[in-house]
Amino acid sequence: MSKKQTELPETGLDNLNDQLTSMTAKVQDNKKLISIVSLIVVAIVAIILAYVYFFRGPGINKANDAIGAADLALAQGNDSVALAQYTQVADKYGFEAGNRAHLQAAILLYEKGEYDKAIKYLNDYSPAEDIIGAAAYSLKGDCYVNTDKLDEAAKCFKDAIKQSNDNPAYTPFFMMKLARVYAAQNNHAEEAKIYKEILEKYPTYGSSNQIDIEKLLDRAELQSAAK
Repeated sequence: MSKKQTELPETGLDNLNDQLTSMTAKVQDNKKLISIVSLIVVAIVAIILAYVYFFRGPGINKANDAIGAADLALAQGNDSVALAQYTQVADKYGFEAGNRAHLQAAILLYEKGEYDKAIKYLNDYSPAEDIIGAAAYSLKGDCYVNTDKLDEAAKCFKDAIKQSNDNPAYTPFFMMKLARVYAAQNNHAEEAKIYKEILEKYPTYGSSNQIDIEKLLDRAELQSAAK
């Protein structure tokens, strides 16, 4: 056997040893990377748990207690006290209680005729539930009507119609408000379209609420044709 032939197995063994050494180093590097990633995940989880138990939990409880006091004042007929408490909760807290406080404050401000302030709180309210959210948009539209900002009012009523999700009791109610805005703007063609849509989609709404939709449609079409 030649010298070259006897060296081949040793060279092959050396290569194998080098490969194993390289693989071992890669495994060690992967272990380090996995350890680092694990530590990061543990740190994130710890931060989340700390937020939930030491900040969010107590914060929610305080917000709920504060809005509960405002609800009680409102139930007792102390509207001015309730308004002060709702605005405090809205300005101080987030969470569900803070969000609802924005809407409650806006309702009381609207009843006082403070429409611009009501709009401010409604702008910070996040509508989620279909009917309550739609009512909030409608309330904002009413505020704009009372401040003679009819374009903004029309947009709000459109948002209310969309949010109400074809509710047969509420959607046509918001549509009627939009139609009245169009009437005030002398946009009788659009007004007529709204009445037609109500008759097509909600045919019993008018009779259920003692509103003659067909008469309103005829008048809007006549006024549109006369322009």
